[in-house]
Amino acid sequence: MATVSVAMAGEHAVEKSGRADPSLHLRQGSTQTEAQKVNEVIYKATGFGNTFMVVTEQGNVIIDTSLESMAPHHKKLLTTVSDGPIHSIIITHGHGDHIGGVELWREPKTQVIAQENMVEFLHYQHRLSAMFDQRNQAQFGFELNAKQAHPSTVDNFGANILPNTLFDKDYTFSLGEQQFQILHTPAETYDALTVWMPQHKAAFVGDLYYRSFPNMYTLRGTKPRWALDYVDSLNRVLALKPELLLPSHGEPIKGWDNISATLTQYRDAIQYVHDQTVIGMNQGKDVYSLMREIKLPKKLDVGEGYGWISWSVRGIYEGYVGWFDANPVSMYAESPESVYPDLVAMAGGGDKVIEKALPLLEQGKPVKALLLAEAALSSEPHNRSALELRLAALQQLRKESGNLNETGWLNFGIGQTQRKLEQ
Repeated sequence: MATVSVAMAGEHAVEKSGRADPSLHLRQGSTQTEAQKVNEVIYKATGFGNTFMVVTEQGNVIIDTSLESMAPHHKKLLTTVSDGPIHSIIITHGHGDHIGGVELWREPKTQVIAQENMVEFLHYQHRLSAMFDQRNQAQFGFELNAKQAHPSTVDNFGANILPNTLFDKDYTFSLGEQQFQILHTPAETYDALTVWMPQHKAAFVGDLYYRSFPNMYTLRGTKPRWALDYVDSLNRVLALKPELLLPSHGEPIKGWDNISATLTQYRDAIQYVHDQTVIGMNQGKDVYSLMREIKLPKKLDVGEGYGWISWSVRGIYEGYVGWFDANPVSMYAESPESVYPDLVAMAGGGDKVIEKALPLLEQGKPVKALLLAEAALSSEPHNRSALELRLAALQQLRKESGNLNETGWLNFGIGQTQRKLEQ
């Protein structure tokens, strides 16, 4: 497979083979020895989430603060350029790779600016923090804490609210002859914003754009991410005609012609996937058929190093109509997997199922082989042949993967299976 650009982990989070490796995301920018000068006032520290600093004579403005673990390195790089007071911190949205360093950068008089929906978004992340911790650990390759307590109560409104300045649609201020116009541009989250500096024709777009089809559904779980919000927000940025585009993941893009072509292709790719999904829904097609069928035309192929088309199709489909698939059996509290043991018994046991599954693996159909391995294990969880088949199918999929999130979950499944085999 050709080398892919991996959005959230930066453009270098791939092995030399071209395979995505989620373990590399925490190394992004770790060898950076000085801040990158973007122009005469804008500087960048690279990481799993970039940190930008705008230098003015009356104080500095920080745009995003990366992960908590990366923030000290970023602060060291940027304060070497200028150690002036931090007038403002602007948070493009409430994900951890953007808010992790807020407290490190914040000074007593610092204005921390965010779109008003961030308040509920932070509560939402706090509300489900135990689940998100587990899933993030799996998806991004952190070590799971087996002793982690499982909460038995809910704290619905207990988040630490980081911003002290909130806005609805737009917010504008000037500092040291630099102008900052902040626009609500919902996309990956409903609190997302873009910072526009008209003097420099520079747009800081957060995660509205990166070098992959967007993660319109993240495997760790998320509220719906509306495709048409992406389209509207990209149109709003395009209307500014920026000469400098500064995403929170990856490198700046320079020149209006280049930016226009890039964002237009990106917008049209999202619009295409949305519209084809809606057409299929109205034609009565099921979600799995559309996940298999919908592909981007070559002219709109923006890569799938982070987001995946089929996950986005399902996210759009179920975002519109929810989980019910119009099959009456789905109304009841029995999963399809609940009948696996009965089917395995009818087939003559787990070993018979594995006999049927092995040729599928050899035929290059690892997902179907994996499904049969799961069925066998539902009936016989310690069946070694089924565990070995599961491991082989996961490893084959891992070998072929060029997507960061897919790879993270495959690694998680491989580790699970290897531990069971060892036991």
